[in-house]
Amino acid sequence: MKITGIETCGLRGATPEGGWSNELKPDDVVHTLVAVHTDEGPVGVGSAFTSESLVRGAIELLAPHLYGQDPREVERLTETLHQTAFWMGRGGSLTHATSAIDIALWDIAGQALGRPVGALLGGRYRDRVRPYASVLMDEEGPMTENLLALAAQGFRAFKIGWWKFGRVDARTDERTVAAAREAVGDALLAVDAGGSEGYFPGSLSWAKRTARMLADYDVAWFEEALAPDDIDGFVELRASSPVPISGGEVLTRRQSFAPYLARRAFDIVQPDTTKGGGLSESRRIGWAAQDAGVRLIPHGWNTAIGLAADLQLSSALAHTDLVEYKTGSEYVDALVEGGWTLDTDGMLPIPSAPGLGVSLSRETLERYGTRPDFARPRG
Repeated sequence: MKITGIETCGLRGATPEGGWSNELKPDDVVHTLVAVHTDEGPVGVGSAFTSESLVRGAIELLAPHLYGQDPREVERLTETLHQTAFWMGRGGSLTHATSAIDIALWDIAGQALGRPVGALLGGRYRDRVRPYASVLMDEEGPMTENLLALAAQGFRAFKIGWWKFGRVDARTDERTVAAAREAVGDALLAVDAGGSEGYFPGSLSWAKRTARMLADYDVAWFEEALAPDDIDGFVELRASSPVPISGGEVLTRRQSFAPYLARRAFDIVQPDTTKGGGLSESRRIGWAAQDAGVRLIPHGWNTAIGLAADLQLSSALAHTDLVEYKTGSEYVDALVEGGWTLDTDGMLPIPSAPGLGVSLSRETLERYGTRPDFARPRG
């Protein structure tokens, strides 16, 4: 089996708000699907959390290292892409594009071998996992309505984030968390400050005070409490915080995570499989985290393909018992055939079909994709 082609498909028309100061518009393309074609029929699909123009430019550089290669040799191929990216943008768009390619290669390998990707990643510890509903903070009324509606849908874990949190005053912060806790009752509730936003104003002293407040509301973890590069701040914050500290969603490749793990900066590490290097890198980060006594809960503000990858990852890591579910996004809810259904315990079944175990919805692709014929087998 040989790789014969690679194509991209940006998603536009239903891009959800991101909570950033430069807010996303529905037609902004920040999620890009990538398909890898083979000479024997199987087509693998991946997802990158970056714009289509950047992914296409990256693939122009990366493709010569892939054409004619056996797609089942996943880690050799993606490591070759990482190694050849040193001088052309390692850690940026090339790594984001490689992430999607890696996911697609694992999808092909699973199809070729008749096994779900999780089994190829090392074996399935679980066949279902709890998704937490990931929502943006808002004024108390709208946010409460949203959380109650999600609870009625069967979600039993939630994360609220960004908006004005850490950007106005302590009363706004606590009022928002108190309203969320009242809405979800004793369900899992996490809080994301959104420290990766440009010019995030939250300081270490603010983060320490806020962590103490969050403990009063039994918050499961405090995410992105500081700017992503402030490793010294995270180390100090974690040492004093009464609630677990999490982060890492903007880091790429395992080498970037290594110093955070070595210095015990996080209780929970959150690589994004659609930009951190794909499933190959997320698995290696997960193994390193486990050795360091740190949990891995993937960042998943992306697409249904990214969610499918995270589900397979969660099946193959012993302590990854939660995945992020971006609520209110057509790119998650409607992008794959059949969508997603919570069971009676509020859990998501992990697909057991070969590869990622999902098929793209042609109707949704035609509505939101930049390439209507994307990922259709050739020949």
